[in-house]
Amino acid sequence: MILFLGFRSFLLSLFNPEKVIIAKSNIILDVKPWDDETDMKELEKLVRTIECDGLIWGASKLVALAYGIKKLQISCVVEDDKVGTDFLEEKITEFEDFVQSMDVAAFNKV
Repeated sequence: MILFLGFRSFLLSLFNPEKVIIAKSNIILDVKPWDDETDMKELEKLVRTIECDGLIWGASKLVALAYGIKKLQISCVVEDDKVGTDFLEEKITEFEDFVQSMDVAAFNKV
């Protein structure tokens, strides 16, 4: 009987292979400019030029900080095994003429 149950589950596994689960996360980033004269539309374009396997950019908006300065708040979905927050921070802060700093505002598993 045990042999039969083992054989049956083996046969079922051949016809119903388990789906591979890919771990994904939704990340909201706050990208802060140097001052109120920074071209935020250009900053958003530059951020969206960052491309890699496992990265999908989402919606963005400008959020007021203080003294007329606005930060770019942009969301993305990443595959956890391929893209990390360190990679995103490194790439975004490379635009040093536009970006003062970058923070992770939210990080949620999908």
